[in-house]
Amino acid sequence: MSMQSQIYDKIAEAVACKHLNVINESHMHSRGEESHFKVIVVSEQFIGQRLLQRHRKINEVLKDELQNHIHALAIHAYTPEEFSDKEGQTPESPKCLGGSKFDS
Repeated sequence: MSMQSQIYDKIAEAVACKHLNVINESHMHSRGEESHFKVIVVSEQFIGQRLLQRHRKINEVLKDELQNHIHALAIHAYTPEEFSDKEGQTPESPKCLGGSKFDS
């Protein structure tokens, strides 16, 4: 199973998503490793939660992947209303500054 699919499945299982998109951005940063991802998660579970709480939830779900496989993860976690207000648009991911644990 690809890392992208693994991330998608783990988030989908842990969070009741109205919308979930996992984008593999590794081609923009790494040397062939599946190590850079952007996740867009829209859930009613995020209503009343601060951004930090939302990010902590996703980080906890992906704890093993973050410790062992993922170099960079951009998390965009919204309530359905917030996502609608943004018309489904999310910010571009920042350029990687390097330092991957996969570099030799």
